[in-house]
Amino acid sequence: MKKDPSQDIYFYIIGWVMIGAAAILLLVLKALGSRLVGAFPPCIFHAITGLYCPGCGGTRAVSELLHGHVLRSLFYHPFVPYITVLGAWFMVSQSVDRISRHRTAIALHYRNIYLWITLILIFGNWIVKNAVLLITGNPIMG
Repeated sequence: MKKDPSQDIYFYIIGWVMIGAAAILLLVLKALGSRLVGAFPPCIFHAITGLYCPGCGGTRAVSELLHGHVLRSLFYHPFVPYITVLGAWFMVSQSVDRISRHRTAIALHYRNIYLWITLILIFGNWIVKNAVLLITGNPIMG
């Protein structure tokens, strides 16, 4: 498979922007505490259909991951720990590769399979949680 080095550069820059945004968000959360959680609007998809949306559980998954509860994070939304590990490895390996002037062979490069895994996790999670809700009538994340 032919690699496009410009893709890695774009993802690397976006990664640093995301790290900066996450740092700012953590500082805001630290300053405001739990008061920020109530600021999020309710899910329109859930309000209209009564079903979970494909992103349902993402905020809880992030919160659980930040508290070191990896299994709970996986339960709420498996996309969150997956993209955290993948993104962290990408950033570390790309940084080591750039610092060593490409003398190391550990750099993770973008591949379409990562996107397909992401889509499978998001929509698989959505289907399973809604199937449980529809079959049992019990909200899985209530």
